[in-house]
Amino acid sequence: LALGRVSMRAMTVLLSLASARALQRVGGFARSLCGRGATVAPEAATAEAPAPSAYVMPKMEEVVSLCKKRGFVFGSSEIYNGFNGFYDYGPLGSELKRNIKERWWRDMVRARDDVCGVDSSIIASPRIWEASGHVGGFSDPMVDDKTTKKRYRADQLFYAELACDDGSSLGCVTVFESEDTEGDAYKAGKKLAKKAGKTLSRPLVLTCLEDASDEDRPRIPPPGAPDRPGDLTAPRDFNLMFSTSVGAAEDNSAAAYLRPETAQGIFVNFKNVASTARGFKLPYGIGQIGKAFRNEITPRNFIFRSREFEQMEIEYFLPPGDDAWRASHARWIDDCRAWLVEACGLREELLGFEVHDKLAHYALACTDITFKFPFGEQELQGIAARGSFDLQQHTDASGKSLEYFDDGTKEKYLPQVIEPSIGVDRLFLAVVCSAFEEDEVNGEKRSVLKFHPAMAPVKVAILPLVKKDAGINDIAAALYGDLKKRYNCQLDAAGNIGRRYRRQDEIGTPLCVTVDFDSLDDGAVTVRDRDTTDQVRLKIEDVVPYVTKLVEGY
Repeated sequence: LALGRVSMRAMTVLLSLASARALQRVGGFARSLCGRGATVAPEAATAEAPAPSAYVMPKMEEVVSLCKKRGFVFGSSEIYNGFNGFYDYGPLGSELKRNIKERWWRDMVRARDDVCGVDSSIIASPRIWEASGHVGGFSDPMVDDKTTKKRYRADQLFYAELACDDGSSLGCVTVFESEDTEGDAYKAGKKLAKKAGKTLSRPLVLTCLEDASDEDRPRIPPPGAPDRPGDLTAPRDFNLMFSTSVGAAEDNSAAAYLRPETAQGIFVNFKNVASTARGFKLPYGIGQIGKAFRNEITPRNFIFRSREFEQMEIEYFLPPGDDAWRASHARWIDDCRAWLVEACGLREELLGFEVHDKLAHYALACTDITFKFPFGEQELQGIAARGSFDLQQHTDASGKSLEYFDDGTKEKYLPQVIEPSIGVDRLFLAVVCSAFEEDEVNGEKRSVLKFHPAMAPVKVAILPLVKKDAGINDIAAALYGDLKKRYNCQLDAAGNIGRRYRRQDEIGTPLCVTVDFDSLDDGAVTVRDRDTTDQVRLKIEDVVPYVTKLVEGY
């Protein structure tokens, strides 16, 4: 009986190998008919390309579920029931985040002759934040629910009078700002009208809670509680900076702040950089990537608005002049949008623009590049013309001149600045949303993340066709060793080849390289493209240059 069991195991292995070899012979025969570079799968000669489909924005819950399930993003401190407004990035998320930052630094800093980089401290002299206006004016309007003690941003709540067709009123309803704020308010009001046996009039007139009159305020209920009118406090300013203390003492002399933005670290180092960076001549920019912290009243929409985040900013300094900034501002808008599409792979149809009408007193202009997220169109990147306000503020507060001496004109002046600024976490979310797609292959639906190759957390997967063939596994291991010196890649030998393809599609791997029995004879492998499922046969020594060309673009 024991011998019989061994024989059966041996027969199963032989049949598996025979089937694999037979499939390889079919694939090899089909390739010989099609010629070199034919798009034939090693396991089937008639692979069907994905059925084309229009892009459909995923729901936010789908994005959050995918990020958790596949190891992109976890809620912070989950084993302690979480910590609102903070997030941890998992194995794939940390790779994607690093790819975003490295590509931005390569394209926006290192590749340009007119930009250099700095890395300033997170905690700095509190006098910086006094001079910049953050201590006195960096705040959001806050209201409290008197009963539940929940806090809300007043500028994110809207209320409407619920007028009925018979001329009566059902009071007010309060809703959060959303892509369809009026629709949300109408749905909430319709329930109340139905309960009262009345018909609600439309459209509803929405007013931001921040702009509520003293007469209206006693009639405005908290969101989700129309039966409690007047149960919100009046709006008051809430400073968004996290405070801390430096040194052994904990009195006012030790007070400090976690920086709420990275820009000020660039401004206070302007003179240092101008005197040490080789080739510094205006126009010239200083770039930085770094953490920032804001004590948001109501962090929401996953990583879009959190309390700890990373920024990628450039302060691009220009000579003074009434209209000297306009051409540079327009050029930065175009360059930033092109980079989001070409380097990050964002879908052009999801991008838009918003030109600000209401500006800070020092600003000359501000244009946002927007993105259509599942929860609505929101700011992704801001490009602001800030004038010379920041350098002037720090000059006045410190008593140290931050003027620039222009060798060409022999003049001293305070430069003005263009500021392109984007959040890494916000861009991370946009990249995931833009890449998320469902299509069909051979009549079967699949979920796939169609990342730009430069953004993909895993660049290539090496798949030995069978697990127990020493020759195949030696080739796969050697190729994996060559590729992982350059990129994050995976060696996957578990499960059938179709299942392994599917696993890699779900995490956005652009290429899968299959090492098969033919590889032992011809020294070539099959390279499968994620988006088209097309496959080509490449010599092993050509795989690394092929991957590099796809990822780096050269």
